[in-house]
Amino acid sequence: MIFCNITPQPSLQTFSLISYIPLFFFGFTCNVLAIWVFCFKLKKWTETTVFMMNLVIADILVILTFPFRLYSHLHIWDLGSGLCKSLMSSYFVNTYMSIFTITAIAFDRYLAIRHPLKHKGWMSLVKASAMCCILWIIFIIASILRILQSTDHTLYVCFQKDSKEPFNMTLIFVVGGFFLPLILISFCTGKIVMTLCDKEILDTREQYSTKKAVNIVISNFVIFVVCFLPIHVGYTIRFVAESFNASCYTLEQVDFFVHVATIIANSNCVLDSLCYYFAASEFRKALSRQKFT
Repeated sequence: MIFCNITPQPSLQTFSLISYIPLFFFGFTCNVLAIWVFCFKLKKWTETTVFMMNLVIADILVILTFPFRLYSHLHIWDLGSGLCKSLMSSYFVNTYMSIFTITAIAFDRYLAIRHPLKHKGWMSLVKASAMCCILWIIFIIASILRILQSTDHTLYVCFQKDSKEPFNMTLIFVVGGFFLPLILISFCTGKIVMTLCDKEILDTREQYSTKKAVNIVISNFVIFVVCFLPIHVGYTIRFVAESFNASCYTLEQVDFFVHVATIIANSNCVLDSLCYYFAASEFRKALSRQKFT
């Protein structure tokens, strides 16, 4: 096994500095504002609200790791291995919690738009809450297993692999944690767009509302792919490179790509609160019209 001493490049440190500060500020502000709207401005909660609130909580918990991640890029990690593992565990749990909550929102929309009658029987506040609780339990257990597989020695870096040995569960997380949700979201998005585009348009106002709803669901899908596809491609490439004992130069380039892709993935925490805030009212309007046409 090749041992490589990979240190953060100065350009990566600069990019991290100019990325994580605004991501933390805008992400925290937008998500706290979303919680305020959900708790004090919405008169009635629905299962969609439960999913969106769950997404906001997961995103905030991811955002709270940003200052520590920035510290690890700019400084030798001297805050202890225990804190590092706790932060990485929190980041892991809440990142995949966000992915699966976005998937649940897409499926909820699909049922509401394509099968409004089944949606009433299949979805409820209790079922949505139970689904979120089950997801939390699954990913917390997965995070514990991930920690148990990690090496236990003095850390000088954090938020990156402390060993160049391939992580055995990488492909499980990549396929089960991203590509399967991607397939489901793609299916739901396609069906929703087809339904909204094929419905009979009665007036100009409805045409505008339907077009806006279509643009929103397509935008959400594009943001999901742009944010999460690069990082999971990076995980896969790193796993293959480490499995075949790639050169230190190759591992360094892959490591750089993973770091940049991680920043792109973390921007999803800011975009989520904006997209789903605007999406909520539009899809309630689209759903109400769908039921009576």
